[in-house]
Amino acid sequence: MKHNDCLMDLQQLRYVVALAETRNFTRAAERCRVVQSSLSHRIAGLERELGVTLFARSSRRTELTGAGAAFLVGARECLAAADRAVADAAAAGGSVRGRLAVGMIRTTAAVDVPELLQRYRARYPEVRVSLEAGSSDELAAAVRKGELDIVFLGLPEGEQPAGVESLVLDRDAHVLVVPAGHRLAGASRVTLHEVADETFVDFRDGSPGRAQTDQAFAAAGLARDIAYEAGVAELITQLIARGLGIALLPSAFVRPLVADDPQLALVPVVEGPRRVEYLAWSRFNPSPATRALLDVLGAGPRS
Repeated sequence: MKHNDCLMDLQQLRYVVALAETRNFTRAAERCRVVQSSLSHRIAGLERELGVTLFARSSRRTELTGAGAAFLVGARECLAAADRAVADAAAAGGSVRGRLAVGMIRTTAAVDVPELLQRYRARYPEVRVSLEAGSSDELAAAVRKGELDIVFLGLPEGEQPAGVESLVLDRDAHVLVVPAGHRLAGASRVTLHEVADETFVDFRDGSPGRAQTDQAFAAAGLARDIAYEAGVAELITQLIARGLGIALLPSAFVRPLVADDPQLALVPVVEGPRRVEYLAWSRFNPSPATRALLDVLGAGPRS
């Protein structure tokens, strides 16, 4: 079969993506709002047309083949380009629609994201928004790959997001979080030297959240014992409340979190870690929905 004899359409590509992500014909059909037999028939027809098997099937499992995995990359790119073409055409006519993929660190504090999206919805009700949480390095990489449109990041002071457009939202100092009965719970302030021998709870090694504190201790020529690692700040504070350690966390995020918690106390830190919160988005031709969010935030117009 010659390549230009191929008659695949966007709907077939959507079926392939849905099946690849759900690995189940019934769930894929539900997502695409079609009957399962129709989805199965269209995917089988596409495989015959291409001359390759995209999915390995059994009574219990459905998985991409090597050819299917290769095809999936282009299918996603094609669907994204089609969605972008529709959004660009609508924007040229004065209407913003389409999809907006937003990523955020779990400790975002500079912007009330739900309130921002409420204002965004009031102005652009035809945009569908998806939210994803992750670490700053993962989110910035997703923007560079085109997987996310705009993200809220937190990085150590002096470090900037690479390969993306970015805007500083806030700068913040960390505070020490200790159990209420800890020897330092009533202190007016502490230094890193005073807490270096304590047992710490922190974010996972290699994450930007962890790097903020690691760099501060390294700059002071100090080492520390990290007994527990966690992916989210809420779990870190729960471990601290149980007396398992102490932590240094961004003050703007943690103060509201522990304000009404009698099991925890906050102590200012002299020359401790500092964090910069950023808004970041693609350098290359951001979507109309992305530019609209920047405008609602008061950061537009951008190109």
